[in-house]
Amino acid sequence: MTEFLKQIHTIPSFGRAIVSGISLYKSSHAVEINLVTERTFTAEDEDRARQIARSFVPEEFDCNVEISKLTPDEKMVAKSIKGAIDKCSKALASLITEDDIAVQKTDEGFDFTISVIAGTAYSDDVAGKIVAILSKTYCGKFTGRCVRSDKKLESIEIEEEKENIEYTIPVRTFQIEDFTPVESDTFQKTAVYLADVNFESENVVVCGVIEHIEERTYTRKKDGLEKTYFSIVLNDSTAQMRVTYFTRKSTVEKIKKLKEGDSIVCTGKTEIFNGAVRYTARNIDRGHAPEGFVPQKRASKPAPKYYTAVEPQPYVDFTQADLFTKEVLPDCLINNTFVVFDLETTGLNSSPAGGNMDRIIEIGAYKISGGEIKESFSTFVNPGRKLSEEIVKLTGITQEMVESAPGYEKVMPDFFKFCQGAYLVGHNIAGFDYKFVEYYCSILGYNLERKLFDTIPLSQELLFLSNYKLNTVADHFGITFNHHRAVDDALVTAKIFIELIKIKKSLPKPV
Repeated sequence: MTEFLKQIHTIPSFGRAIVSGISLYKSSHAVEINLVTERTFTAEDEDRARQIARSFVPEEFDCNVEISKLTPDEKMVAKSIKGAIDKCSKALASLITEDDIAVQKTDEGFDFTISVIAGTAYSDDVAGKIVAILSKTYCGKFTGRCVRSDKKLESIEIEEEKENIEYTIPVRTFQIEDFTPVESDTFQKTAVYLADVNFESENVVVCGVIEHIEERTYTRKKDGLEKTYFSIVLNDSTAQMRVTYFTRKSTVEKIKKLKEGDSIVCTGKTEIFNGAVRYTARNIDRGHAPEGFVPQKRASKPAPKYYTAVEPQPYVDFTQADLFTKEVLPDCLINNTFVVFDLETTGLNSSPAGGNMDRIIEIGAYKISGGEIKESFSTFVNPGRKLSEEIVKLTGITQEMVESAPGYEKVMPDFFKFCQGAYLVGHNIAGFDYKFVEYYCSILGYNLERKLFDTIPLSQELLFLSNYKLNTVADHFGITFNHHRAVDDALVTAKIFIELIKIKKSLPKPV
């Protein structure tokens, strides 16, 4: 590996590249090497990298090189350093904040300094350990050191912790009509809205229409017998939910008669696993929602008073400060607030009814107010699961980057706060990104207002292009960026949105 990278580094654009992964596919006799670089590279550079890789792989194997581009900034590196300290020294981590970490970009990479309070014990090689962790995550050369702060441990004033008030939102229910027992001895009168089933309980009654039902089998561990169960997708007009039902001999034939379009009542238990709700029915009976049922609007937790995991940062772009710009911006852009966001996720499953819903791994967002991009909101999100090689290759986000990041439970309240009072904007926002943030906000009790502007239909209305992918629209406006990273995609989408509204001179109809 050392010799391979030594030769790769002779290519100027790959001078500080790292290997993010090597995959061996025995069935196809192929080797795939994933390179990550922070510099722009040409087709000739790619060809040269493939030639070098080919020379290191046995002839009987095909060889492929996949190259992705990653450009960290000082803030991102500082967050990673804080996470690395947590791994290297728990004692030091308890006394270090990001304010104690100074990061400076150099020609070759980054240099950092960690200010340590006088009297704090730490290992002499902690900086070296942090450099080793950073080098596995990012391209470039890292140097760093720990220095003693002038502050005395006993003189440090402990800032009073800011606590957000916890609110419990009551679940909504509706009356079940025409309840007909099939399995239950108990007459069920009320059902919980499917949209509100975001808690664990041994006894939850739901009612809805079957959208999909499938009979499956499994092998029972204790005796090796093959048993039958049903996977049902239920919809009560507030949400979809997947229901798992294990059959009984006494009622299996009745359950087999159920079909799509039937309305049923399920009594069972809920579990939360990896952030997703699992519902297992004990009993299935007949019944339906009231005729003309109109769901009651659910109250939302108020936005938290304080940011706790992700603090928005001011965004400064002097090209926006043109004194003549205000004259060409339409009032609808100046007089409203917009949050433009993009996500990177563990996959494409954006529906909890589709099984194991995918997780958010990065949020990038920018706030437009007064016609200018004013604030940024950027964070990795720990998905609580291993990233696939495909996602690492596509995004350049590695397992190390997300492992020290906060989970969605801490991030989504801050994102909800950041979005308050704003229209939400994205590229394919309704078809993908909004589904994720709506779901992960809702299971925490936060209801995002659905005021969405999608730059895809807006681009299709105003521009004549071969396609309307984000990079194609960006090229039309002469905007360059690092694609497949949420923070970069969000920024370019914000710039595109401003340009589109300048052309249209009015807001489109929300999607």
